[in-house]
Amino acid sequence: MDEILIDAPAETAPLRPATVAVVGRPNVGKSALFNRLIGRRLAIVEDTPGVTRDRLYALCEWTGRTFTLVDTAGIDPELETGETAQIALGTRRQAEAAALAADVVLFVVDAQDGAHPLDVDVAAILRKNRRKVILVANKAESVNASTSAHAEFATLGFGDPAIISAIHGEGIGDLLDRIIEALPPDASGDAREGELSLAIIGRPNVGKSSLLNSLLGEERVVVSDIPGTTRDAIDTLFTWKGKSYRLIDTAGVNRKSNQHGPIEYYSALRSISAIGRADIALLVFDSMRGLTLQDRRLAGMVIEEGKGLIIVGNKWDLAREQGEYQQGDLINVLHEQMPFARFAPVTFLSALTKRRLNSLMPIVEKVAENLDRRIPTAQLNELVRMTTLTHPAPAIAGKLFKIYFASQPAVHPPKFLFFCNDPDLVPHSYVRFLDNTLREHGDFEGVPLQLEFRPRRSADSDE
Repeated sequence: MDEILIDAPAETAPLRPATVAVVGRPNVGKSALFNRLIGRRLAIVEDTPGVTRDRLYALCEWTGRTFTLVDTAGIDPELETGETAQIALGTRRQAEAAALAADVVLFVVDAQDGAHPLDVDVAAILRKNRRKVILVANKAESVNASTSAHAEFATLGFGDPAIISAIHGEGIGDLLDRIIEALPPDASGDAREGELSLAIIGRPNVGKSSLLNSLLGEERVVVSDIPGTTRDAIDTLFTWKGKSYRLIDTAGVNRKSNQHGPIEYYSALRSISAIGRADIALLVFDSMRGLTLQDRRLAGMVIEEGKGLIIVGNKWDLAREQGEYQQGDLINVLHEQMPFARFAPVTFLSALTKRRLNSLMPIVEKVAENLDRRIPTAQLNELVRMTTLTHPAPAIAGKLFKIYFASQPAVHPPKFLFFCNDPDLVPHSYVRFLDNTLREHGDFEGVPLQLEFRPRRSADSDE
């Protein structure tokens, strides 16, 4: 294996979007606020406490600043057992975990119901952990609720609340302004010039920390057979072939992390945040067990955030001893399970024995190059012209989809703009076809492509 030079432990300040967590007791409108802030219906909203089963996250942008918004709603009904004490316990755990992990906490209360004993419990937890907290009085549709909210919640100790109605969108702009003001300074430029960040992600106990230790050649991270040993994201710098890399080891993400208390939920938040901080994610899975639903969800998160993706099958030495599958067979199964991530290279290794460890870093180097790959404008437009002539998009309601001009305005990840007659005429299947065409004529292995369609009238203002 190539020599790896280890630097001093790196600071763990965020290199990418800060984290904003939405916290509060059940049924105060956390998911509705989450949907309103991100501008789309991603979380399920229903007038029933605990309806959001899995925590959700999304990137949110306001006045040029991007942050990661986390919906912490979702006390598992299996934990509640219909008892108020269980609901209170789950809410306190969520509040404590969010207070530990998030840069800013949105503490949501119900302006119509007024102060609730559980609100007081959550407030005490948030004050103890000394995170920046914005009190949000939701459901202030009526004048009376809006007027009384300031006095009603003064005892919580977080100053004047942001008065909003998540359902009707009232007060959301002012709330976003307060969020941006409370965020820590943008540290996106803090990384060393030319440094590449790699997030090691995956379920608990698949060998993420063992992989990091093998790459570094020392026991920098505690390794244990007990799932969940790693409880935070840990940054370590190392050099490979003269290039600097930042390795981010993360705690494993359980599908129902709320069942395991505040520490595990805190770890899950940090794992999600690590994806946002990284350039490339190494999705590690157990070759003996294959992919799970949570692995597919993690891959989807990586793609949504425009990060490079490499799938790493660990414990390959044990899988080989069984002799039931060849690598090619397993790769075909992976592609069937995650067709949306077929572009991601797959490698198998053993972090424990270091067998095939040498295969990983050359793939990382290649994906890093592909993140910044460009197709010259003239070549891109000739490719689009020939593609649309030989394989035109199907007509919709008798109208044909036409592309007049294409450009690649950005890299890392590569972004392509297509100026057309009507973006609504391009079916999703044709978007996939164009994505595959670009990949056939350009080396974009391991990199998600962003394709955007705009009407031709926008071309003059964008070019």
